[in-house]
Amino acid sequence: MAANFNNAAWFYDALARLVYGKALVNAQVYLLKHITPNSRVLIVGGGTGWILEEISKIHPSSMDITYVDVSANMMALARKRNAGANKVTFITGAIEDTVITTQFDTVLTPFLLDNFTEENLNKLFNHIHQSLKPGGLWLNTSFQLSGKWWQSVLLKTMFVFFKVLCGIEASKLPPINQCFEQYGYKLIDEKAFFGGFIISKANLIE
Repeated sequence: MAANFNNAAWFYDALARLVYGKALVNAQVYLLKHITPNSRVLIVGGGTGWILEEISKIHPSSMDITYVDVSANMMALARKRNAGANKVTFITGAIEDTVITTQFDTVLTPFLLDNFTEENLNKLFNHIHQSLKPGGLWLNTSFQLSGKWWQSVLLKTMFVFFKVLCGIEASKLPPINQCFEQYGYKLIDEKAFFGGFIISKANLIE
């Protein structure tokens, strides 16, 4: 069963700001410059939907966005966001159970891939990969361990908290970079945030 962040929807953004300041937001916004006009965009696990407003600041119109999140409570908040004149299709459900017939120019997975075990990550990754056009971009933001002691402590705390509250299956970071390498993605941009604990990467599939 997919993790469900319904229980966290009402305080998720506030908690993120409390712990990370603007780092989680900045890390995701950093990648938006790679989205080109008139793109078909898939956002998976976008949470409360604030990212839609950030996209509209760059592209007030011309975007065709599909927004998938398993949490109905998160989706209710996302629907209230101002997406400008962009077309947004909201799908409430787990991405791995969602039939995707569109080929997208860009995929965004903000802190999504961290939530899965290695076995299920491989299945999920392949499912999303199939929806991306040749020459498309996968913009991913994740946590990483860069060798600082506090990162392991904070990561373990997060996994325990969200396992109890939201039922995430992971208890450690899965091999996300390995998936991108196996599928032949080329890293074209990356930037670390919050002392190296957060990493944003733009990956091109040729």
